[in-house]
Amino acid sequence: MTASLPSPSSTASSPEAGAPIALVTGGSRGLGRNAALHIARQGIDVILTYRSQAAEAEATVAEIERLGRRAVALPLDVSQSAGFAAFAAQVREVLSGRWQRERFDFLVNNAGIGIHAGFMETTEAQFDQLVDIHFKGVFFLTQKLLPLMNDGGRIVNVSTGLARFALPGFAAYAAMKGAVEVLTRYLAKELGPRGIAVNVVAPGAIETDFGGGAVRDNAQMNAFIASQTALGRVGQPDDIGGVIASLLLPGSRWVNAQRIEASGGMFL
Repeated sequence: MTASLPSPSSTASSPEAGAPIALVTGGSRGLGRNAALHIARQGIDVILTYRSQAAEAEATVAEIERLGRRAVALPLDVSQSAGFAAFAAQVREVLSGRWQRERFDFLVNNAGIGIHAGFMETTEAQFDQLVDIHFKGVFFLTQKLLPLMNDGGRIVNVSTGLARFALPGFAAYAAMKGAVEVLTRYLAKELGPRGIAVNVVAPGAIETDFGGGAVRDNAQMNAFIASQTALGRVGQPDDIGGVIASLLLPGSRWVNAQRIEASGGMFL
C-alpha cells in the first residue's frame, strides 16, 4: 500500500468518510511512526511518507488500519525539492481516489536525518544536505502542500532541544532546526487568515535509530543524558508522538506559533 491507490474495501474497517486526514513526513519509523499511530488513535486518517523503507511503511499502514483508520504510504525524498510538485499531485490523486476528498487537514513535517560533526569538521556537503532536508525541504514542501490543506487546519514542525541548549557536534543540525523555529512563527502569522495554526515540537534526546542510534546504544551517553534530565531518564518515542497528536486536536486550537519542548526537562 505504497504509491498505488488501494480501494476503500481493502481497509480493516470502514471509517467515516468525513474523518480528518493528517500527512506525516518520515512516518514509517522512529518518531514519525509513533506520531502517526498516536494521530490514528485520535480518529484521524493518515498519509505517511517514507524515503526508502517500503516494508516499514507497509507495516505502519497495516498497524494504523488495525486501529480502524485509513492510511496510505507514499515515497518522498524531502531533500529533493524539485520533486515536490509531483508529490503534491500524487497527494491530490490519493485524496480523490482513497477518500473522495480534495483536501487534507494536518501536516506534520517530521522527516529528517542526524549528522554529528564538530564545527571545524563539518563539510559543505554535510551542511548542504542538512539544509536541503531540514530547512529547504520543510519550507518548499509546505508551500506546495498548502493549496491542498483545509482552512482551520494545523501544521506541526519538528525541531530539537539542541536549538535551545548546545552540545558539541551539532552546530549545523541545530542551526537548521533554529531556522525552522523562526519559520514556524512566520507561517503562523501568514496563515492566520486561513485559520491554520502552526507550532513546533522540540524533542530532547530520544532512544531511536536516529543519528545511528547513539542515544539508544551508547550506555555512557544515555546515562549522561538521564543524569541531566529532570525526570531522570532518556526519552522514548512514545513521549513525543502524543505531544504531536495533541496539537491536532480541537482542545489545542488556540495554541499557535509556539515552541513546545518535550525533553523531560533537559539541562534546566
